[in-house]
Amino acid sequence: MLTKEQCEVILSRCMQSEADFAELFEEDTISEGISMLNGDVEEMNRVVRAGIGIRLYKGVQSVYGYTNELDQNTIFALVDDLKSALGTSNREVTIRLTESVIENHHPIVKNPIEASLEEKVALLKRAYKAAKEADDRIVKVTGSLSSVRQKVQISTSEGKFVKDTRTRVRMPITAFAQDASSMQSGSDSPGASQGLEFFDQTTPESIGKEAARTALVLLEAKDCPSGKMPVVIDNGFGGVIFHEACGHSLEATSVAKNQSVFTGKLNEKIASDCVTAIDDGTIPGAWGSENIDDEGNPQVKRVLIKDGVLQSYMIDRLNARRMHMESTGSGRRQSYKFEPTSRMSNTYIAPGKDSFEDLFAGIQKGLYAKKMGGGSVNPQTGEFNFAVNEGYMIENGKITYPVKGASLIGNGKDILMNIDKVSNNLERAQGMCGSASGSIPVDVGQPAIRVSSITVGGTANE
Repeated sequence: MLTKEQCEVILSRCMQSEADFAELFEEDTISEGISMLNGDVEEMNRVVRAGIGIRLYKGVQSVYGYTNELDQNTIFALVDDLKSALGTSNREVTIRLTESVIENHHPIVKNPIEASLEEKVALLKRAYKAAKEADDRIVKVTGSLSSVRQKVQISTSEGKFVKDTRTRVRMPITAFAQDASSMQSGSDSPGASQGLEFFDQTTPESIGKEAARTALVLLEAKDCPSGKMPVVIDNGFGGVIFHEACGHSLEATSVAKNQSVFTGKLNEKIASDCVTAIDDGTIPGAWGSENIDDEGNPQVKRVLIKDGVLQSYMIDRLNARRMHMESTGSGRRQSYKFEPTSRMSNTYIAPGKDSFEDLFAGIQKGLYAKKMGGGSVNPQTGEFNFAVNEGYMIENGKITYPVKGASLIGNGKDILMNIDKVSNNLERAQGMCGSASGSIPVDVGQPAIRVSSITVGGTANE
């Protein structure tokens, strides 16, 4: 990392231009991955990434460049290129930085980067063994253990100088079950902003067993019927629907350009009364948490929707200028190679007052979406299509047989209004979110919710 004095010199050179703001984002990252097939290590890799990204503003114009060569001549040449895009100036500017010490809310007990290879392989083998021994029909198990330690240093022409260290671990496991007629897969992939101590509570055995359980359920599943019907979406990764269909439309990346269905809707009712939605980057140890965002702002808890009323967007620094609003500390990026923009962190629907059982009452025919999969969404229209990885039919208020091939099709603004019950069993799950500033870790979550009517796509012949 550059010294504070070196950053002052670079920022002073940046401001000898028509720019009204300059920022340096430095990164030193070690990431490691171990993959396993049927109990045997297939591959191990370790990647070191280091570099600096430099950004200049002139009003709402932004120019950005980066380099992994940290010698003064290379950095000065990059600065001069960026300055020329905005207009150079002979003014003399001297930047002085003051370091802010940020409290670490995510302490690490067992550093995964420093832990032995044997210890990490043993964790994977435990997950494999649990999945394989779950049932004779489990014929294959794949898995991986990923670890990352990212150090960042952010300095700005306004005098900000802050540092953060982010450490994360994650273990995706997939089990394949086979019978005489088909093969099905199930997976589980929890992670956290923690070290290997994460696996003391979320054990490898629990991950392997959950992957196997899902695969075995799908062996028994029938094709799902289609049509409009009530749907109960379970907690945890069920929150991916809010994240994709609504969360992205609340990011300033879309809102500031009038490319969101929620542009200009602040303080208006956009959801049913039982919906409160939150984006919280401060949750200790959560997968999407950080002490600071990638623009150097302390992470905060953002209430997006309260009792159905839109309270806030997620706003980064540049879009704050465009929108004439304050940043909400939502600037994130994959690495120094990406200019930051507004992104989610840990986004979830808050717990409601209904019991889980209440959600099924009165449903004559519906779908219980226990596990959601991937999907697609158009932020401008809110239209989405999501796969259901594990689903069950609801008949006369009861969960009955498992189904496969189901998907949920609808519109984000409509689904928000059609949520008529929210349970009290909040859970979060982990994912990677891709957008303009790259792929970043995020938590999605919710308690189980009921949508009174949504289009279910299915494969059953009716």
